[in-house]
Amino acid sequence: MPDEMSRPLIRGGGEGGRSRRLEASVSEPGAPVIGIVGTGDFSRSLARRLVASGYQVVVGSRTPKRSVALFPEEAEVTSQMEAASQADLVFVAVFPEHHSTLVQLKPALAGKTLVDVSNSLQINRDGPSNAEQLADLFPESFVVKGFNTLSAWTLQMGPRDGSRQVFLCSDNHKAKSSVMQLCRRMGFIPVDMGLLSSSLEIENLPLYLFPSWRIPIICTLALFIFFYLYNFTRDVLQPFVTARKSVFYKMPIETVNVTLPSVALVMLALVYVPGLCAAFLQLWWGTKYNRFPDWLDRWLTRRKQLGLCSFLCAVLHAIYSLCLPMRKSARYKLLNAAFKQVKDNAENSWVDEEVWRMELYLSVGIMALGLLSLLAVTSLPSVANTVNWREFSFIQSTLGYCALSVATLHTLLFGWGRAFDSAQYRFCLPPTFVLVLILPLTVLLGRLLLFVPCMAGRLRQIRRGWERSRHIRFTLPNDDCHNGLEDVSNV
Repeated sequence: MPDEMSRPLIRGGGEGGRSRRLEASVSEPGAPVIGIVGTGDFSRSLARRLVASGYQVVVGSRTPKRSVALFPEEAEVTSQMEAASQADLVFVAVFPEHHSTLVQLKPALAGKTLVDVSNSLQINRDGPSNAEQLADLFPESFVVKGFNTLSAWTLQMGPRDGSRQVFLCSDNHKAKSSVMQLCRRMGFIPVDMGLLSSSLEIENLPLYLFPSWRIPIICTLALFIFFYLYNFTRDVLQPFVTARKSVFYKMPIETVNVTLPSVALVMLALVYVPGLCAAFLQLWWGTKYNRFPDWLDRWLTRRKQLGLCSFLCAVLHAIYSLCLPMRKSARYKLLNAAFKQVKDNAENSWVDEEVWRMELYLSVGIMALGLLSLLAVTSLPSVANTVNWREFSFIQSTLGYCALSVATLHTLLFGWGRAFDSAQYRFCLPPTFVLVLILPLTVLLGRLLLFVPCMAGRLRQIRRGWERSRHIRFTLPNDDCHNGLEDVSNV
């Protein structure tokens, strides 16, 4: 059986490129005739999907004889004027700079619905949008903006291989409803975005490059550069300056491997800092109805991305750690240590404290990575949609704090007593793990403060509607009080 993708998008045409008439046998009775103006990749994929959905399709082209072989047999390829005259609803699938060439179709398109599928070359924040300009060119038609967020591949292969949402907007409710019905019949989910003034936002959607990831990625890179330079100064530069000892070979593996867990732990702590700030602000205000500052609001919406960046650094740290014994420098060190032991007639190099430290911090580190993996998997939409809100909040909040606690313990065990060893303060700089532990320990301390009964109880009251300024007094629901109300006054 030949590969489906190796076949041409359309099966062979009729005689000599002659316009083919619509086949009634493949279209459902009473289905509206859908016109497409344009013969590009998007037009071909759209025609194929419409035909598969049971619609009669007529394609308008400036050169129908040349374009006829590119479309399905069931679709008619004709001139733009004839297609505009036959169709009940028309997709305008030409670049926006060519919209003015369609002005001659005004009489044929009067009173009909036009679907603008165009996109801009760059983000347009000032307007007008392509759809609004098209509406100005065709004031007697009803313009609907939509389908611009779908790719030709998604249309060709069906909604299972792409986003199923189609954002629509129009000033005419009837025209928008007809396009929404068409979307559902094609297997997509229409999303009503309101009036045509929203078309600018819809046109900008495909042009954004990871807008919610920009700050987390910049933060991750900034932390990585800071900790890498810090570790380089302490572990590589200091021996060279003080003892002329060259250990620059540590830069690609060892220095990176010490930097990655530092970034991972700080990023994980940054996930829970905004939640604590929000809780303490609500306690300070005595209400939940005040808006958070903009910076805090944006921070709260970036927690998922911060957590995934932390997970990436933790996974890379685990991989780098597994690669440490493979290095030739590690084998040289091992052989030199063994040779030195034999030469010095040392009986036993076993140190219980170091052995226990290594065993403990490795074991705790594996557990921390396991918890982080669970948090990362649960953040996937396909997994998050299978759990209810209580389950999701338990995993992301309770287990999240457990992951932060275990990762902090992993760092503490790694440091052991070296924080109190003056030899570790090279160039008067404290060990890296001392800096790394500041933020996680602060977050865990803040979380413990919220567990204090007086603060925890007041916070629960605030989040259930209690306001200090309005003197509303009530108790939280329990077995004896179904609605939790005790007294309401001065409201």
